[in-house]
Amino acid sequence: MDYFLELFLGGLTRGSIYALIALGYTMVYGIIELINFAHGEIYMIGAFTALIVISVLTLMGMNTVAILVIAGVIAVIYSSAYGYTVEKIAYKPLRNAPRLSALISAIGMSLFLQNYVLLAQTSDFLPFPNLVPDFEFMEPYAHIIGSTEIVILTTTAVVMALLTFLIKCTTIGKAMRAASQDKTMAMLVGINVNRVISVTFVVGSATAAIGGVLIASHVGMINFYIGFIAGIKAFVAAVLGGIGSIPGAVLGSFVLGWTESFATGYVSSDYEDVFAFLFLVLILIFRPAGILGRTEKNKV
Repeated sequence: MDYFLELFLGGLTRGSIYALIALGYTMVYGIIELINFAHGEIYMIGAFTALIVISVLTLMGMNTVAILVIAGVIAVIYSSAYGYTVEKIAYKPLRNAPRLSALISAIGMSLFLQNYVLLAQTSDFLPFPNLVPDFEFMEPYAHIIGSTEIVILTTTAVVMALLTFLIKCTTIGKAMRAASQDKTMAMLVGINVNRVISVTFVVGSATAAIGGVLIASHVGMINFYIGFIAGIKAFVAAVLGGIGSIPGAVLGSFVLGWTESFATGYVSSDYEDVFAFLFLVLILIFRPAGILGRTEKNKV
């Protein structure tokens, strides 16, 4: 039973990280119907930014918890700036262009950011310190779940709650929902759709950066390529739950996380990445709209 619970909580942790990244995919797609393939690299940049800040603050002798919080905040700000810049440079000029042009631009931006970090940093894996302290009340259950996993799950829950509040209860959130339904009508009633899209990229980049810091602290290693696999899996999770649906992205992330965890524990870790792509193939064949997605009917 302990082994099952360990796998369950491990899958929940994986799903939480996937959810933080998948939210960016689904929010952007919900408004401009574009898959931002550079989103995984924003996640990677957040992790590298946090590592640089941690290295500097450690030399200053600061408290470990304070270091982690400050590094996380700076990573969020820096990654959000990247997300905003990417949208302005790579996507806004192609807003009315054919979708293929925007897709190629997204892939090109992804490759550019990968190689930019490769040249600016290194191709080697770098150690990422785990600054999360051990919680004494968790000692009897340390063999099942650690303090890092507790922080990941708690942070994800808080981010989800804040994001729900943003979308449901704020003016910009209502503008996001209006733009996702009909951009033309949203503009006719006075909504600045360009501003809404920029804010969406910023919010999505911020959640991805939080995921990057948390998973890097959990795994203990980073390199310039970590954003590719994480981004692909988060994209699969978003499609699995229903691309464009925020609850769907969260649900799809948890389903994918649990599947990988149980498959690794009961089958083999060699096939861990296979299940993400197998899910993508099956969901596109049997339910293209995703678990919570709705099939759109074109009116003639």
